[in-house]
Amino acid sequence: MEVPKKLVCSVTSCAEDALAGLVACNPGLQLLRGHRVALRSDLAALRGRVALLSGGGSGHEPAHAGYIGKGMLSGVVAGAIFTSPAVGSILAAIRAVTEAGAVGTLLIVKNYTGDRLNFGLALERARAEGADVRMVVVGDDCAFASQKKAGRRGLCGTVLVHKVAGAMAEAGASLDEIVTRVSALTKAMGTLGLSLSPCSVPGSKPTFQLANDEMELGLGIHGEAGVRRMKVMPVDEAVETMLAHMTDPSNASHLPLSPGASVVLVVNNLGGLSCLELSIVAGVAVRSLETRGVCIARALVGSFMTALEMAGISLTLLLVDEELLRLIDAETTAMAWPNVVTGPATSQRPEVAAPKEGTETAKQVPSTGPGMERAQKVLARVCSTLLGLQDKLNELDRAAGDGDCGHTHARAARAIQEWMRAQPLPPSPAHLFSALADLLLDKMGGSSGVLYGLFLTAAAHPLHNCSDLPVWADAVDAGIEAMQRYGGAAPGDRTMLDALCAAAQALHALRSPGADLLTVLASAVESAEAAAESTRHMEAGAGRASYISSAQLLQPDPGAVAAAAVLRAVLEGLQG
Repeated sequence: MEVPKKLVCSVTSCAEDALAGLVACNPGLQLLRGHRVALRSDLAALRGRVALLSGGGSGHEPAHAGYIGKGMLSGVVAGAIFTSPAVGSILAAIRAVTEAGAVGTLLIVKNYTGDRLNFGLALERARAEGADVRMVVVGDDCAFASQKKAGRRGLCGTVLVHKVAGAMAEAGASLDEIVTRVSALTKAMGTLGLSLSPCSVPGSKPTFQLANDEMELGLGIHGEAGVRRMKVMPVDEAVETMLAHMTDPSNASHLPLSPGASVVLVVNNLGGLSCLELSIVAGVAVRSLETRGVCIARALVGSFMTALEMAGISLTLLLVDEELLRLIDAETTAMAWPNVVTGPATSQRPEVAAPKEGTETAKQVPSTGPGMERAQKVLARVCSTLLGLQDKLNELDRAAGDGDCGHTHARAARAIQEWMRAQPLPPSPAHLFSALADLLLDKMGGSSGVLYGLFLTAAAHPLHNCSDLPVWADAVDAGIEAMQRYGGAAPGDRTMLDALCAAAQALHALRSPGADLLTVLASAVESAEAAAESTRHMEAGAGRASYISSAQLLQPDPGAVAAAAVLRAVLEGLQG
């Protein structure tokens, strides 16, 4: 197992470097010389108030330095990665806030042996110097079914303790009042983690191993073992499993949660989960709690207490009343606390009605006749052609894209087929083009869907009042001009425009008196196919392929091939 790559200056200094970078970018923070300690830059504001200090091992960013500021922490003592901070640095931080005029100091400590010992010893030494110092140990882990002598581990719920204690301190509460309130708070919350991957301390191999089809329930924020390994499951099942475990009365560390309860929900990214997945988890958690009859008074979603790059989440639930909510909502300048609109979370948020379609895009009364029959034959031929080319277009796209050009065009073909089965075609070429544009924009996807939508939308305009042969040439020119205006490509850039522009040149013959549609169109198809083949030798100037060396582009552009194939299908449909 290899040591994962990290963007660090050195393994030994990464905790110091991270803290220094945070302080360098935030005027509200300052470092304590000679120590890995960050403090509020306005220490004078602590005079007459209780100071709040927290900390622990680094690697859980933004915890805890991200929560320094008015209305939250006064300072933070950072250890090395996943290592408790030194007693001397903790003591130095206590002395700094005491000298600034704080009337007392509260140490907020996660329940880990090293943190309890080091912060505890610093507390005893500070008291011996005459400082008024108290300590609250936070244990919010709901993982273990049986009582552990060490107690519940301190997890993401610690951040809520920072917030409540900080709001009380800012309002002038005494040290005793703060200790009483947050001590009760720790008993009214629970947290549970779920991981899809391990993390790795810089310079070291991953802290544990998980098979590709496994996830771990109830692990700690340093990679400590959880309570169960499970097969990877859909997110709704995973979240339901987490909530069931957290609230199971047979679980000694469970959080009692009854219908009608009001909670603050924290959906925490353990470090390596994408924002997309995090939002999905949050939505599922809200719905799951609602089905239990629980009111989600507030929902906080983001990275609050991470475990380096671990791909996973933790869910924290805090039982709240109105007074506690006011403290959660109180203003803070701490950079990592989310600045969101206060209010309950719900999956039943009202939706704004979509604007009604304008007269131009309203559905038209369908018509029948030879023209519509011909249009049906042409579209049917286009669809069968694109479905038959799916594998070929995918293969052409693998060298320059993500290998889905065939899938994209096949998706369009199936959408058109389903649309034709469901309803008669619109009554005129202009309405047909507009309807096809809407369909492809909705169903096709990718840049191809937008480009075809642009072409058809623009081409429809010249056809509104007339569909004589010369106007068809105007329509093609209008469609190409729109594609170039918004897409940024031009002939010679190795895109579908190479085929379309070649065809457009040939279609200009439709403007000649006595022009024959099929003859001109046949010439246009030959020009398009030749142009598509010539893209084999072009340097890509636009699109995803432009980032790839031309030496690797040994085949024609798939978009140009598809466009030429569509034109041939149109010709064959008209001939048939």
